Amino acid sequence: MMGFRFQDPEWLLLLIPLALLAWLAIRRQRRVAVLYSDVSIPTSLPISMALRVKRLLSWMWLAAMALLIVALARPQRGREEFRIQTEGVAIEMCIDRSGSMQAMDFQLDGERVNRLAAVKRVFNDFVSGMGGLPGRPDDQIGLISFGGYAHDRCPLTLDHGVLLQILETIKIPEPIYDSKGRMINQRLLEEEMATAIGDAVTTAVDRLKDVKAKSKVIVLLSDGENTAGVIDPQEAAEAAKAHGVKIYTIGVGSTGRAPFPAIDVSGRKVLVPQLVRLDEQTLRAIAEATGGRYFNAKDTEALEDVYAEIDKLEKSLTTGRLYTEYRELYQYAMFPGLGLVLLVIGLVSTRFRSLP
Repeated sequence: MMGFRFQDPEWLLLLIPLALLAWLAIRRQRRVAVLYSDVSIPTSLPISMALRVKRLLSWMWLAAMALLIVALARPQRGREEFRIQTEGVAIEMCIDRSGSMQAMDFQLDGERVNRLAAVKRVFNDFVSGMGGLPGRPDDQIGLISFGGYAHDRCPLTLDHGVLLQILETIKIPEPIYDSKGRMINQRLLEEEMATAIGDAVTTAVDRLKDVKAKSKVIVLLSDGENTAGVIDPQEAAEAAKAHGVKIYTIGVGSTGRAPFPAIDVSGRKVLVPQLVRLDEQTLRAIAEATGGRYFNAKDTEALEDVYAEIDKLEKSLTTGRLYTEYRELYQYAMFPGLGLVLLVIGLVSTRFRSLP
């Protein structure tokens, strides 16, 4: 539903004296300027185009002032603000962005991509309802990314457009070189390339524990084993259980060799097989401790199974607020008004200039 408003309506009060000026102009035109004994002679005279335009000058000026006053009041159009009540689930998504997510063993649209790109694509489809997934328009969804550290990227929100924009900013850590080709972030890069599963789960629990919802869920996507952080994954799972949070874990890929991007001696991009280890035992234990399930995702079908399971959860009443986004319309009054002002000034200064 579209709404219309004036942002500064007090300027419209200037239309009152402008209307008074118009009324006085009408009365002035009705007054007899010259008395004739017989009015048939002047009435029979032809009215030239110049005379017609001259009569309109005062009205053109009043119209210009009216348009400028309307422009000062800032007319706007937008969706009306209202509150909605829908049934949904509170979901925290925890996405692994550690170094092992660089493995190029997934495909999207027939092209080889790394694991993080595949996870982001299916997460996008899960939220927006594309790729055969139903979408989650009524769910509060938050986003946490983790490597060696857990980062709270987006709080629980119904504004999924912003959520998906933030999702696109999640990247795998890369080396930074100075002007001499020396790596300047080696220590930080080594830390970020690790995997802090326990810290990520703990951060997600902290975001969900005070949410008033009957169904609170963590979806954890990782392709490695816990190698960093200060919280043990099992302890994090116990904390989740204590706060009524259910965890679904998804192991991305499998243990074995996977192709990783590299640069050979001639500077070409090549794929080099490297050994990766998926700790399915830990991921399964985390899920089972909270009443959730573990899935192994070698393709997008496993992710769809997770989302189908979430659809079966008990719904909880969620209240959200949609804010109006107004578009400025003042230019549609300002530019015609300025045009009329310039036209009247030009005519009065040239063709219809009055001599004292």
